[in-house]
Amino acid sequence: MRLPSLRIGRTVALAGLLAVLSSPAVGPAAWAHDATSDVYAEVAPAASTGAQGGPTADVAAVLDLEYDLLMKSAWLRAEAYEATGRADQLAQLDEHDRAVDDYVTGRFVVTYDGEPCTPSLDAVDVVERGDRPYASLTYTFVCDGEPEGVHEVSSNIFPDAESFVHSTETIIRYSLDEEEGSAVLTAASPTLTTGEYRLIKQVGEFFVLGGEHLLFGLDHVLFLLALLIGARRLRDVVWTATAFTVAHSVTFLLAALGVVSVPAIVVEPVIAASIAVVAAVDLYLIWRGRAPAGTRDEVTGWDRWRLPVVFVFGLVHGVGFAGALGIEAAWSWTLLWSLLSFNVGIEAVQLAIIAVVFPLLVLLRVRAPRAARWVLGTATAGIVAVALYWVVERLA
Repeated sequence: MRLPSLRIGRTVALAGLLAVLSSPAVGPAAWAHDATSDVYAEVAPAASTGAQGGPTADVAAVLDLEYDLLMKSAWLRAEAYEATGRADQLAQLDEHDRAVDDYVTGRFVVTYDGEPCTPSLDAVDVVERGDRPYASLTYTFVCDGEPEGVHEVSSNIFPDAESFVHSTETIIRYSLDEEEGSAVLTAASPTLTTGEYRLIKQVGEFFVLGGEHLLFGLDHVLFLLALLIGARRLRDVVWTATAFTVAHSVTFLLAALGVVSVPAIVVEPVIAASIAVVAAVDLYLIWRGRAPAGTRDEVTGWDRWRLPVVFVFGLVHGVGFAGALGIEAAWSWTLLWSLLSFNVGIEAVQLAIIAVVFPLLVLLRVRAPRAARWVLGTATAGIVAVALYWVVERLA
């Protein structure tokens, strides 16, 4: 008599887990891209020379920070962070240059052989990254000592404690002390030290960054879940995941290297629309009683078009991945290693999600087909609603 109750309990648990995984209510405010930000930094030796005409230890740095977040974090009035248009934003930066400078130099620090370098703000500009205005600040850090020591670069810009944004990362490209590379500075690891930095560490940091982007990018997760809900057999999952991976890998590398350029105002609504299309097809098949059950061999029109459609949408998602990384630098082997490790991080998390979710879907469909229809139908309808909302929001 206890066996049926155990089976029912297991079915309910599986259904509940899948509903939670698929539900748009899983913290869109905390998981969506808009909840976090990246700071971009280019660091190199300053062009100045020493007293004898030789190089110095001085450092030049260009920092790009989201304009409105910078003005909010500097605790300026609404007219400053709500300014729109490049001319008005430049005027606000000029008017509040001291407050902005105090904020940035209190959180972005360069030291040389353990001694802090003295910063000076040389130029201010406003640039576009994706569809957002960024304040671009050019600094010179004057460092005492001969140019044979060790530099450290630390960033604590937009920390969680300020509450305007969370999980900020500073993506830095540097050429210092006869060393070139890229790094991702986080709250847990906020400092880059020359002479100690190695390629393997760089690869590891960008691998984690890629995995975080997929895992915490709710739009890409929902797209993947929609693909899994529409898959009937393991081979469907394998071919679909392969098509998506190949497509987004190609456009990601081309876009990140500057070969392909598509404005975010085009890419982001199309990404949202791709989620809505795939989930809407799933919902239609579920409603018609032809939901994937892992036991049917019937071939539908969607089966024939599934791979081409997923491949095309994958091309668009790849441009979105590149926009999230935000690297705008000339080609180099160091940059390529960073991009490849970022992409591998995306794939690792994607495979982990597939390995966890797809077996649960099959088990739910086989053990409780009626419950599966309701649970997956509700989850898919939620995905469609969220995706359509994003389409409207991003077009607006």
